[in-house]
Amino acid sequence: MRSIFKILILFFGISSYSQELIFENLFDSSFNSEIACYRIPSLITSINGTLIAAIDERNNSCGDLKWNGDINIVLRKSFDDGNTWTKIEKIIDYPEGESASDPSMILDKQTGHIFLFYNYMNLNMAKDVYRLMVIKSSDNGKSWSNPKDITSQITKKSWEKNFMFITSGRGTQTKEGTLLHCLVNLDKGTHVFGSKDHGENWFLVDYPLKPGDESKIVELSNGDWLVNSRVNSNKFRYSHLSKDNGKSWFSFENKDLSDPACNASLINYNTNSKSLLLFSNAFSSQERDNLSVSISYDQGMSWKNTKTIYKGRSAYSSMTVLKNGDIGLFFEKDNYTKNVFVRVPKKWILDN
Repeated sequence: MRSIFKILILFFGISSYSQELIFENLFDSSFNSEIACYRIPSLITSINGTLIAAIDERNNSCGDLKWNGDINIVLRKSFDDGNTWTKIEKIIDYPEGESASDPSMILDKQTGHIFLFYNYMNLNMAKDVYRLMVIKSSDNGKSWSNPKDITSQITKKSWEKNFMFITSGRGTQTKEGTLLHCLVNLDKGTHVFGSKDHGENWFLVDYPLKPGDESKIVELSNGDWLVNSRVNSNKFRYSHLSKDNGKSWFSFENKDLSDPACNASLINYNTNSKSLLLFSNAFSSQERDNLSVSISYDQGMSWKNTKTIYKGRSAYSSMTVLKNGDIGLFFEKDNYTKNVFVRVPKKWILDN
């Protein structure tokens, strides 16, 4: 009887705690009747603790870049760990017929610079031709540089007419300072790209990772690289592991990470001298719902302690670590009608 009582306390304790999660709706098309929808969240913590939440502002329709000639990149910032947010700010806005989509960010912890990547297309002059772009902020997101086209540095000339794009969400930085990110060529496979000189120049790791669509990369505690991938024909995630900085890879299926073919988020999380990995996705093999966070205690070989953040319809997500060790989570909610920020307490994530 005592054991049953303890189980009931644990169950109801966790349930009531999860109910305390507060979803702050940052981007919603009902805010402005001229906007069809907001999609594709990206979240990062700047070097001074400012939270930056970037997203597509999709006009005309909710269609992706290839089919939508009016998509802008907008953002909001928080200076108090997500308690309050600035007004919506438009940072990329091309003329009608030209679109920018799929924001993603990397923080260079050595310089404090933030790199924001997006995919560009001129649907009037160069339909179906993707250009891969980056802008930089040196003041924690207050201002941004002019766009820089890095397509020729991180793709091959023979890919020019391929369906390719930089994965939305975020990239990472290794302990030695190399910036790493992922791009997808739907014909050729997922590829890693990066910079060894703090974003002055970029390089392509010429090794296709298959199967793989939108992917995330982290450096493991031993220096290995781990890429976790969406797979459109599968009900689970796939991982790709390199022990030699991308020269060779070993791929394996994550059967403990159910997935409905959807973008996700992967970050390092260090606590109490332990190097953990956190992963957020629509944890379902059938539908885009059940937004959850999972933990890996063995550097991505297996995933445990999956906890539901939101049971309803949910899709793309992006995570960041807050100043106090809590997790900030920014995700698409309620069939793409809302894009919400939620602070997930460290204790709630780590409690078994």
